[in-house]
Amino acid sequence: MKNNHTAPTQKERVMREDDFLVSKTDLKGRILYGNRIFIEFSGYSEEELLGTQHNIIRHPDMPRGVFKFLWDTLQSKQECFAYVKNMSKDGGYYWVFANVTPSFNARGEVDGLFSVRRKPHASAIAIVSGLYRLMLEEEKKVGAKDACAASLALLTDVLKQKGMSYESFILSI
Repeated sequence: MKNNHTAPTQKERVMREDDFLVSKTDLKGRILYGNRIFIEFSGYSEEELLGTQHNIIRHPDMPRGVFKFLWDTLQSKQECFAYVKNMSKDGGYYWVFANVTPSFNARGEVDGLFSVRRKPHASAIAIVSGLYRLMLEEEKKVGAKDACAASLALLTDVLKQKGMSYESFILSI
């Protein structure tokens, strides 16, 4: 039940200072749990969300390269921080500052992902919005087949120019 039939709107929902959106997924990205704040901001019911791919809330303004970086980091059993623009069921959007962490089974194997999102600083959104626009332009320029690699290369170049790691950059803005 992906929302690719929903057209994005300019209606923004801003998280409250004390909001935490929490979700847990399996390794395929299917939602196993979402707290009431996650459900509220998504605009979907709990029944609509559970068992559905987490990308049901993916906003088209998000570059593929960001998610490629996120998945690569998580597959290496590391946590990842990211600013993400999500889309709710009605086409509105909301920005989050996400911390995504792999969860492990008793054998130490990754068995799912746990994500906690909070309200991002407006100044950080301004910075990442510009970067994400550049990444999306790069993706469009090369086409779908090479989109992830191209936008990830652009991100890597920007970080190299800044002399920063991804995590240092994200946590500094």
